[in-house]
Amino acid sequence: MKIRVAIVEDDKNYSQALKNIIDFQENMECVAQFFNGKNALQKLEATEPDVVLMDIQLQDSSGIDIVYKLTELMPRTTFVMCTTFENDEKIFSALRAGASGYLVKGDPLDKIIQAILEAHKGDAPMSFGIAKRVLKHFQESKAPVEPLPLLTVTEKQILELVAQGLLHKEIADKKNVAVDTIKKHIGNIYRKLQVNNKIEAINKFNHKN
Repeated sequence: MKIRVAIVEDDKNYSQALKNIIDFQENMECVAQFFNGKNALQKLEATEPDVVLMDIQLQDSSGIDIVYKLTELMPRTTFVMCTTFENDEKIFSALRAGASGYLVKGDPLDKIIQAILEAHKGDAPMSFGIAKRVLKHFQESKAPVEPLPLLTVTEKQILELVAQGLLHKEIADKKNVAVDTIKKHIGNIYRKLQVNNKIEAINKFNHKN
């Protein structure tokens, strides 16, 4: 079954470029395009997408507000921001609203395709620069912590690469192992840290180090 992707983007040229490369994939399809927030709020739920690529600043509304309003109505849908904004306020507002990932439009389109796959699997894809900002934010936090569950050297190395924004395949290439091996390691990391996604893992790991 193909991954159903919807695009909410007011730049029609960029939206069409995304649609073209999504439809070119054998395992995904673009089921809807929305060029303003009003139509997205009214019609997005009915399209039943698995993943939504959401711009932050639409001409008539905020993509962050749309995500906040729709996440409860669409619990099976993963929202990924895809925008030009890279400031901390936008990043963390989007994540708090319910977005599972944050990409910048400067990313190559094949990176966005990989991010869609990651998001559909339950991961939290982020562009490299965004991942660094999130990591820095958590490193600077001074919240009290509990003892850290013991991670192996390999698990720590993999988590550091995850924090840099690398996808499973990119980490596998760096470590010269199979993608399934990386997925197994990440599953063990999540289990040890008692978290469900990448952002929570980075947060907990850096709080406790």
